[in-house]
Amino acid sequence: MATSTAKRRVKDNPRAVTAVLSVLGYVLVLGTFAGVLPIYPELERATVDLLSHGIAVVNTFALTAILLGVLWIKRGEVRKHRAAMLTAFSLIILFLVLYLTKLGGGGEKHIDASGLAYYGYLVMLAIHIVLSAVSVPVVVHAVVLGLTHTPSELRDTAHAKVGRIAVAAWGLSLALGIVTYFMLNHVYGVEEYVVALAPLVVGRR
Repeated sequence: MATSTAKRRVKDNPRAVTAVLSVLGYVLVLGTFAGVLPIYPELERATVDLLSHGIAVVNTFALTAILLGVLWIKRGEVRKHRAAMLTAFSLIILFLVLYLTKLGGGGEKHIDASGLAYYGYLVMLAIHIVLSAVSVPVVVHAVVLGLTHTPSELRDTAHAKVGRIAVAAWGLSLALGIVTYFMLNHVYGVEEYVVALAPLVVGRR
């Protein structure tokens, strides 16, 4: 009874639920970036590298799931679409755990590149970060609607419109994240490791 009541409340207030979950996500990420959440273990560089590789794998599977979800909904295969999108969302949660652990416990890497490659990397990385931030509320909203409404009920909601925005922002963000990963880890290499927001907060390690 309590479960059904909670689901009804979420169903009746999807925007409020989306706002709360999005704010919690932003607080967690920004708190980690600022180094004010002392909840992460200290990581060795080898572990940071391993997490970077794991994140790339997770993002690749997430992007694949999104593309399959788009394909299946265009074919009218709703169940497959739902499964693919929930898989992608679960993988993004896993990505967040891995990324915040890497960031909070080991810091970030700087690419060992110069010229056009360096600035191209920075542009792609910036777009990736902005789209990651922008996609949070639309992705969460689409998932909340999808989990609390039947397929027939979803036709009367903003699920399809929000979902298209989420797929565009989320998908491009993942794709750019994968490209920048390869540039940093397999093409140009790492110049140095720095603590999150090191130039602004705590200096270099």
